[in-house]
Amino acid sequence: MNPLELLPEPESLKKLMIVQAALNTILCETEWLRYHRFVQELDEGVCVAKIDNGAGDHLILLFSVEGSIIKGFDHESPLSPYAQDEHRVWPGIYDNVPSELFSHLEHEGIAKEDVTFCIWRKNSDSSWQKGKVKMPRGADDGSAFLIGAIYRTPEEFVQFAKDYYELALPAEVVEQVYEGVPITIEMIQMLNPDCAAEEVYRELESMRLVK
Repeated sequence: MNPLELLPEPESLKKLMIVQAALNTILCETEWLRYHRFVQELDEGVCVAKIDNGAGDHLILLFSVEGSIIKGFDHESPLSPYAQDEHRVWPGIYDNVPSELFSHLEHEGIAKEDVTFCIWRKNSDSSWQKGKVKMPRGADDGSAFLIGAIYRTPEEFVQFAKDYYELALPAEVVEQVYEGVPITIEMIQMLNPDCAAEEVYRELESMRLVK
């Protein structure tokens, strides 16, 4: 399947990333070890979500008033700058990216040169866009793999938590979080009995990931 077809509408995608970031905050005490993260205000009017699998691959999603832009990096892809003698962005990846969205990739910490694919959608667009990139035969830019790490259903997230964090989550609580039910200290305790639930709740509040 075309990876672009796996992406929901921008507002739904943003809510999904917030849900996953909140759950990761509950499951993992150490911020930099979390698989899904979310920052409500990277810049004025700009928020960012990040998926980091800890193995050198990442997906960065920026949401702004102009639209949304996604930068992905698969370290094993032949499109990686590190796989080329010239150490440059593969031709075509950033071609046709609207300047008002591309400028968000200039933010410190985004590392826009570490990229194997880019996807974007202006508010006026009816679908997600991707540059026309000529890839070597049999090459993969990592987009299907990394977009697949956006878990669209509670069931997918429960399976992810079992595989990645080695935790068996109560499916009904995960489902509540996905449905937008405000997270409570009791829910945090059910999801991760070993955590300091009140501290986690305060962190979620400070990150504005709870209502």
